[in-house]
Amino acid sequence: MKYSAAVAPPSQPSAIVAATSDSLPHEAQALARARAFAEPLLACEQLDTGENILAHADAVAAVLRDIGGSEAMQAAAYLVYACQHLNRPQEVIAKAFGDNYAALALETTKLVQLQRQARIKSAEVLAKKNEERQAAHEAALPLTSQAKAPVSELAASQTENVRKMLLAFSRDLRVVMLRLASRLQTLRYFATCKEDPGQALASESLHVFAPLANRLGIWQIKWEMEDLAFRFLEPETYKQVARFLDEKRAEREVHVEQVRAQLEQDLQGQGIQASVQGRPKHIYSIVKKMRGKSLDFDRVFDIRALRVVVPEKNDCYGVLALVHAHFTPVPEEFDDYIAKPKPNGYQSLHTVVRDAQGRAFEIQIRTQAMHDHAEHGVAAHWAYKEAGAKGYAGVSASSEYDAKIAVLRQLLAWERDLSGTAQGLFDDRIYVLTPDAAIVELPQGGTPVDFAYSVHTSLGHRCRGARVDGVMVTLNTPLQNGQTVEIIATKDGGPSRDWLNAELGFLVSHRAKSKVRAWFNVLAMEETVARGREAVEKLLQREGRTALRFDELASTMGLNSAQELFEQVGKDELSLRAIEVQLRPGEPAVVDEVPPWLKKPRKASSSTGGGVLVVGVDSLMTQLAKCCKPAPPDDIRGFVTRGKGVSIHRSDCSDFAHLQRKSPDRVIDVQWGGQTPAGRDGHAAVYPVDVAVEALDRQGLLRDISEVFAREKMNVIGVQTQSVKGIAWMTFTIEVTDARQVSRAMAVVGDVAGVRVVRRK
Repeated sequence: MKYSAAVAPPSQPSAIVAATSDSLPHEAQALARARAFAEPLLACEQLDTGENILAHADAVAAVLRDIGGSEAMQAAAYLVYACQHLNRPQEVIAKAFGDNYAALALETTKLVQLQRQARIKSAEVLAKKNEERQAAHEAALPLTSQAKAPVSELAASQTENVRKMLLAFSRDLRVVMLRLASRLQTLRYFATCKEDPGQALASESLHVFAPLANRLGIWQIKWEMEDLAFRFLEPETYKQVARFLDEKRAEREVHVEQVRAQLEQDLQGQGIQASVQGRPKHIYSIVKKMRGKSLDFDRVFDIRALRVVVPEKNDCYGVLALVHAHFTPVPEEFDDYIAKPKPNGYQSLHTVVRDAQGRAFEIQIRTQAMHDHAEHGVAAHWAYKEAGAKGYAGVSASSEYDAKIAVLRQLLAWERDLSGTAQGLFDDRIYVLTPDAAIVELPQGGTPVDFAYSVHTSLGHRCRGARVDGVMVTLNTPLQNGQTVEIIATKDGGPSRDWLNAELGFLVSHRAKSKVRAWFNVLAMEETVARGREAVEKLLQREGRTALRFDELASTMGLNSAQELFEQVGKDELSLRAIEVQLRPGEPAVVDEVPPWLKKPRKASSSTGGGVLVVGVDSLMTQLAKCCKPAPPDDIRGFVTRGKGVSIHRSDCSDFAHLQRKSPDRVIDVQWGGQTPAGRDGHAAVYPVDVAVEALDRQGLLRDISEVFAREKMNVIGVQTQSVKGIAWMTFTIEVTDARQVSRAMAVVGDVAGVRVVRRK
């Protein structure tokens, strides 16, 4: 069997071929110019396979020609290989042939490199598996059961290869066309020189490329690629089946011709205009049928096969009745794919009958439209009105755009076909289409809102409705593989807070969730800054310092910008008291440093009743700072004030940090006393602590949070609350004997419905 010969040209190019050919500009002598451009670059170069690159490019162009590709597509084949031998391929090819050719050449080159890397990885993994198997055999260890083994690295590598092809295809329909033609030529080359292409390349051809050609309707490439790849993967089985076919070929051909002539004559006698032809059977399809149905070679009925093509659908059943009247049907071998088409839209009647001598043969019966669909691909039906508004397999077929959608849907079906051979690898994601026929990857269960955010963040924010396959759906509708999604959006606007409610199911992807959260965080920050700005402006009016620029004030406070100043004030991280102290004119310092009398050691007889101790000082007046309200056992620091003793701050207090930067010599070490001082009633002293809560505003929110403090036996002595655009900002002042009580209460408050942030001020 010779493989160097070109495949026979079809009566018309497949839909995918036509779509790709028309996408390149038609230029006079484009093919001759491209070959002349590539020849000096490629004539002395070789591929990894050992094949001369120029000869390979010539053969790829011939394959494209034979399946109906335009001269422009054939020209692109030369530019793809030339691309790898140019220093600035984008610039050079664009200048000589245009941006369209340059983009196609670069995109295809990237895909070639990705596939080469995937094959190398697959070979490495396979070698590693073989080494492990050999080591286990030598050590007499049991091998892992294939059925129970987890998904292998080899399958994962193939999966990644599939995904790269899928994404490349969604950007440019022409890329995979060139890759299919190139892969077929590579297999032909190895067949001609009788060398082994290697397990990885042959397996990839059979299990990835051939199913893709099948789904896209490029049958000429599909059949030949399957037979060649199978020949390299299982050479003995291939030779055995080929020998079976050759043994009775002459007898079989005579018999098929006799039946064909008789059937055609009988149909004409009944007034049915029909074309009756013999149908070739390919070795790999024979082996698949033998294995799939556990048949011997003699029981593969469609080795003898005829195809009847008629004008109308009703004629199909008329032909079927005549065939069953003239021959003996095999009941269990009848399939009506007209009434129930295959998932890819294939339609035909299949029946197996026996002649008077008991010899079985298969007959396929279909209309011309069905035949063109079966021969030329998933989108070939768009020209046939008899398919109706929904076309074949429920796919709308009103324009070339719909044809492209149909092709892409079959690509998604091809991806699902592969997922069936590696369970679990594809279960976590789906692929849907934009109105412009681009493919978008989403997690399993993704919704129209997830889709909108995957296309563009702005579209996600403005999303208000969606059409799926032309039908309006709710925004939390889970999408399915292959659906076309159109987003209805407003000119302006933002996301809904309901989208973050997991129970409502609007969002699945982490990316979309983070985008929505980021929107509301920015919104909250704007409100915080506005609140801080308002507070600072009021303070400046009160102090009569309205002429002071905000940036100058921020610099005085040790901050980088007015925005940072407003933000810290709005978050209560910087108190207005600290700004007020900064604004007032400086007073003469009471002490430049801690005076000697403060450094006298405590008397041995003195003892403390608890509270705060200034290290090395006894009986010194202290006060708890109102900005951070420390409580035992917080880490604390002291600051010597003018005339009011030592102010006690938490060590993480932002006001204290500012004071420390300004007057580091007035900072002293302090600590909590060994015992908690008693209050006036004899009970343990309590400390006021502020807890800030940010939550989605709702009815009963204040009551629910207050109940938490009540259950924790904490006295709430003050509440400040403000609600802005659905966000509630609350500050609870509670009395505690120990700061650890606050941590427990905050953890419980965080579990209240709607609460987003709980922190101690």
